[in-house]
Amino acid sequence: MLDHPRPEDKELFVNKTIVESKCPECGSDRVRYYDVVSEGGWWEVVKCQDCLHSLDRNKSSNQYGSLSLLTDLL
Repeated sequence: MLDHPRPEDKELFVNKTIVESKCPECGSDRVRYYDVVSEGGWWEVVKCQDCLHSLDRNKSSNQYGSLSLLTDLL
């Protein structure tokens, strides 16, 4: 059995891509594109980072998300 030590990081981080847009709800220019997981699987979203309004949300073509890294190793 492999021994995996507990991560020392206290927070999780997601790579987010800056989107040149303004939020239609609050007017913020802090709009980002990134992947999220919810009860419906993985989604590619464009969300305001201030009010969390979704400007765009599409089902990801990769429904295994980061778990696909495991299958690549097999």
